[in-house]
Amino acid sequence: MGNDVRPNWDSPRHFVLACVSYAVGLGNVWRFPYLCQMHGGGGFLIPYMIMLVLEGIPLFYMELAIGQKMRLGSIGAWTAISPYLGGVGFASVVTSLYLCLYYNIINAWSFWYLFHSFQSSLPWADCPLNSNRTGALLECETATSTKYFFYRETLNISPSIEVNGGIHYGQAMCLVLAWGITYLLISKGVKSTGKAVTFTATFPYVVLFIYLIRGFTLKGAFSGITYMFTPNMEQLANPYTWINAATQIFFSLGLGFGSLIAFASYNQYNNNFERQAIMVSLINSGTSIFASIVTFSIYGFKATVNFENCLERMRVLLLNSFDLAEDSISLDTVTDWITKLNTTFPEEFAAIEHKIETCDLKNELKDAAEGPGLAFIMYSEAIMNMPLPQLWSVLYFIMLLLLGVGSMLGNITAIVTPLRDFKVISKMSSELFNGLVCVFCLLLGLGFTTTSGNYWFTIFNDYAATFSLLFIVLFEVIIVSYIYGIKRFEKDIEDMLGHAPNLYWKIMWLAVSPLLLICLLLYYIINYILGGTPTYQAWNKHLGKAEPMEYPVYCQLFIGLLLVSTVSCVPLNALYAFYQKRKQDKRRKSHALTTLSA
Repeated sequence: MGNDVRPNWDSPRHFVLACVSYAVGLGNVWRFPYLCQMHGGGGFLIPYMIMLVLEGIPLFYMELAIGQKMRLGSIGAWTAISPYLGGVGFASVVTSLYLCLYYNIINAWSFWYLFHSFQSSLPWADCPLNSNRTGALLECETATSTKYFFYRETLNISPSIEVNGGIHYGQAMCLVLAWGITYLLISKGVKSTGKAVTFTATFPYVVLFIYLIRGFTLKGAFSGITYMFTPNMEQLANPYTWINAATQIFFSLGLGFGSLIAFASYNQYNNNFERQAIMVSLINSGTSIFASIVTFSIYGFKATVNFENCLERMRVLLLNSFDLAEDSISLDTVTDWITKLNTTFPEEFAAIEHKIETCDLKNELKDAAEGPGLAFIMYSEAIMNMPLPQLWSVLYFIMLLLLGVGSMLGNITAIVTPLRDFKVISKMSSELFNGLVCVFCLLLGLGFTTTSGNYWFTIFNDYAATFSLLFIVLFEVIIVSYIYGIKRFEKDIEDMLGHAPNLYWKIMWLAVSPLLLICLLLYYIINYILGGTPTYQAWNKHLGKAEPMEYPVYCQLFIGLLLVSTVSCVPLNALYAFYQKRKQDKRRKSHALTTLSA
């Protein structure tokens, strides 16, 4: 490892903002609201906050302490404890590399939507005309205009992962732009990153606050918020509620990637990371709740619009099918008229019964969306129904971009910092080495811009950074508590902070956090084994929706390779260290015998 003088953050504020910018990401906007809705609304906050205390904050604290003490990236930090443990750092680097490959494609999508927002009419507001120009395109009519724009215009998606139609050049250019911005912000290392996070960590809150005010003025907004936070306490008896709460805390804070160790390695030795760990963890969780209020105010508006559109369709159908005055049926009385006409004119009603839809606001609110579906389809649908939709669209996708870029700064730092600790690489300039890493990731990431790229994106999103991260952090907490030793770790913290960690921290590191991680690991293993052949959502243009389809054999093998490639870093590095030690021992013996003979 290189022994050059390590650069420091310009101020502790830059470090905190870097951690906030990294931890607060797209998952706060699209995954937490989905889980909150799925697991009992406000009731989900109970297991979520418990897991924050038992798992999130203690592990966040531990990674910051290791980074600040060792003043090395993840590889160097764990190698410093024992040469046999450096593989934990290598596993973090490989996992961060996988994340960087596919995470920036989300920023490319955000750029795509942002550029298309500067039009007199939002392109996802209406369906394009068919080839005869006699009506809307059938695929778009079957789906919706927002789904069509995402799946066809943005992704140009193929019908399955086995069908590939080449690169989508518009998306490829957006990906080049996303990587170009990433490089500019990390080109000079921690100095340029510290200045960038001041903006990437704060501006998304400005946009969220503007959206909050706007959301509260929308019709039906409070229906969404009420539905969101109405607690369903029965969900507390569901083990999956607790598992999802623990998993959300774990991934939201960005544990195991090595980014937090890398960031903390640039701190002053006596920096108060304990206070910062608690502060960043609470800001992250508070942002998730804040973003959920914003999301469900918009979601309530969208559900209300869909509900009223459904009622209007039924009103027009009844007026056209029966001899009724235009003003005889209102939106409030549609349901009553359906019941009345079905009883009064059963034969006439039977002729249109197949066209009758069930209009229910609760069902619209239950129609949850997760991931890109929430960020790029549901929000787009709500935005196009607002006054000045272009303004709200531009603000929203700028916010998504800043959240994504902020997280990318942490992801790329988790790769370059550990590698620059090696003497060979430390001789290269930051600009050159960081540029090579960005170009490498860009070239591999171009595969996600092909017509089947979204399916490969799903593979990486589901499997590249789930099991491996749980495995890495479990190893980390075992190393700190039982190999490095909790007493030794306690003295290190006392040396840095001036006081030893209290009993709460030690109980979490020694028992509670490891047990929770073991339970999560077992859950993922059992779920993977019992889940059968893994499936993905393939776009069916004839039905206008995504349908489950089994992965082909080569994709299943690739999934296995993703899992093995990270986990195997630990035993392979240990074997290499053992081989190197034996080699050195033989040299010493040989040298001793030569000296003795002489």
